[in-house]
Amino acid sequence: PPPPPPPPRKYVRALRAATRMAVRTATWNALLVISGLLLIALVGEVYLRLANPILETNIPSHFVDGVGLIRKPNSEARYANWGADNFVVSRVNSLGFLDREPVSAERAAAGCHIAFIGDSFVEAREVPIADKFHVRMEEMAARELPHLDITTQAYGIANTGQINQLPFYDEYARRLSPKLVMLVFFRNDFGNNSIALQSLAHGMDPDRLPYMFVQKDARGAMKLRPPDPEFARFLLPRPPKAWHESAWRRLARISYFAQWLGIKNGWVVGKIHTIRARIGAPAETDPLMMWADMIVKRPCCTSLLNGWQPARGNQVDMQFAKEHPPPVWEEALEYTAFGIEQFKRRTDRDGAALAILAATRYMGRQGDPQFDRLSAIAEARGIPIISDYEYIVRKGYDAENGRWRDDAYWNATGHQWVAEAVLEWLKENQDVCD
Repeated sequence: PPPPPPPPRKYVRALRAATRMAVRTATWNALLVISGLLLIALVGEVYLRLANPILETNIPSHFVDGVGLIRKPNSEARYANWGADNFVVSRVNSLGFLDREPVSAERAAAGCHIAFIGDSFVEAREVPIADKFHVRMEEMAARELPHLDITTQAYGIANTGQINQLPFYDEYARRLSPKLVMLVFFRNDFGNNSIALQSLAHGMDPDRLPYMFVQKDARGAMKLRPPDPEFARFLLPRPPKAWHESAWRRLARISYFAQWLGIKNGWVVGKIHTIRARIGAPAETDPLMMWADMIVKRPCCTSLLNGWQPARGNQVDMQFAKEHPPPVWEEALEYTAFGIEQFKRRTDRDGAALAILAATRYMGRQGDPQFDRLSAIAEARGIPIISDYEYIVRKGYDAENGRWRDDAYWNATGHQWVAEAVLEWLKENQDVCD
């Protein structure tokens, strides 16, 4: 049959005009949307820069022989936790800790001086120094227990356990002859006392660690190993970053608004991981799994994978919540007991009392395997335990109001509650100041 006749020209012209109009409308709509988003980003950037002077966390550190990695004395510590919406600028004291300058030895000896030793919960980068629990407790004690003349000092460095913290007492806290030494214990402290688990969690060479650790010799005796000043040269290799993650990290270094959106703390990156998984893209290398394969080859850590296999999202510290943790985790409990025992021997020698503050709801409930394990270690040595969570529950407070929205760290309210819990215990145990 003959081909159909072409459509009339008027229809062709109408179709072309309609197409041009649709393209023009779509283009203008896209430009309006993009312009609106850019305007929102610009306003957000200006507002955040005016409201918050800190873009990135920067807390200078330095290495002290025999002590390990602490903060650089008299430096400025800048902390920006965008997930928790707090921005703090503090001053590191002359010792290398985020606290006030220590009182004089004469003042400490004349009154009841208390040394608080711990990890990131004692360092408390998230709040100003004036809001930290030991400072609040000292202020309340001046009103409620003036006859004791209580003074306090905090020695806290993030990612340390009791064995790592022994030099904090030996080199710094002991100088002021404290009447009471209080160890602040969080659930990750068990793993921080283990060479294998500390190396696994932070990608460090188990033979080159920046803090004091303990190893067993051929006869099974515990031997303290000093910190290694060359640790930074032997960090385990990191898996390469995906292009999108590297690009977003670079953007987050220069843009406040990008950080606010969650690029730096992983929100956007997490969404990309979800999309990649749904479309079947190859999974990126998990550093925990890569480091485990390296560490298990070292003589110190050959049993790391016995009864445990690393997997994405398989947190190291959560193994301590199990009724029967894997062998390396059981060994970490033994090291933790050794570290606490060393503190007990030192405080007994120096005539000081020793107590433990079990920090947050993860460590403050009877029946929780982690709290029960710490309790067994402490009770065997006659060391009292203070639970801030037990105090919060007894007072009817909502524990969620005492921490930041996106992490377990105490906000100013949480520090106030901890100060009240410690002060309550001191009122009932004033003999520790004798």
